[in-house]
Amino acid sequence: MIAVLEHELALYYHSMRTYVFGAFLLVFTGIGALMYNINASVANFEYVLSFISITFIILVPILTMRIMAEERSQKTDQLLFSLPVSTTGIVIGKFLSMLVIFAIPMAIISFYPLIFSRFGDVYLPTSYGSILAFFLLGLALMSMGMFVSCLTESQSMAVGICIVVMLFAYYCDTLSEYVSSTTVGSVIGLAVVIALVALIVRLLTKSNFAGILVAVVLAAAVLIAYLYDNTILEGLLPNIMGNLSLYTRFNTFVNGVFDLTALVYFASVIIFFLFLCVQALEKRRYNG
Repeated sequence: MIAVLEHELALYYHSMRTYVFGAFLLVFTGIGALMYNINASVANFEYVLSFISITFIILVPILTMRIMAEERSQKTDQLLFSLPVSTTGIVIGKFLSMLVIFAIPMAIISFYPLIFSRFGDVYLPTSYGSILAFFLLGLALMSMGMFVSCLTESQSMAVGICIVVMLFAYYCDTLSEYVSSTTVGSVIGLAVVIALVALIVRLLTKSNFAGILVAVVLAAAVLIAYLYDNTILEGLLPNIMGNLSLYTRFNTFVNGVFDLTALVYFASVIIFFLFLCVQALEKRRYNG
């Protein structure tokens, strides 16, 4: 795992995208600080983090597009699999390399509240709680981008899909307000979700049977719920979208609430998508 981490860090620091990532994040943080903390004389640094959180839509694809897709396109993944490192070690090593790249600009950003506190009253616990949540939010989105990179050997395709995923993650809570809360609307929405889950299972297992089986089981569960009590499905999909939104949980910190369950949720999302990455690589390792 350490060897993979060192190799990935060497690749990152010989790549322009790493410096673009750090510069982009710091520039937008500076713009946000200028807008809120200096020009508007607002002491809440967490508002700056809320402002720059939209940059993950671009930053995450920049950082994750090559993490797995490049190995596959250049056929170096088989060399990677030949190393005396488990698939889990490979995934964790690559993820930790992104964590280090992300942690460096975040370490610089962490000085901002201290600097502003010298010139006014800044509530540091809220500021640093938001910084922690922002960091975990970024890692959760990166784990999602890493999984997208596992599914394709084309970096351009990985970027395109990742941007769509990041846009959905950002606007998930907003979109939930426009999703029908009726029973029929929930059934239609759940049908789309079931199709997406079945497709992911198909991509991971390379088995049509597995994908169809998952789709049938989930569809049967929805049908049983509908026949038993269709009121159960009323408003179900909007509630699910709102509760699963990463940004909604991040915004609780911006609003001054230290939500421990949100931190657990971020960690769970990271673990879940790293697990999917391991499964995708395991399938390729023994079928390649």
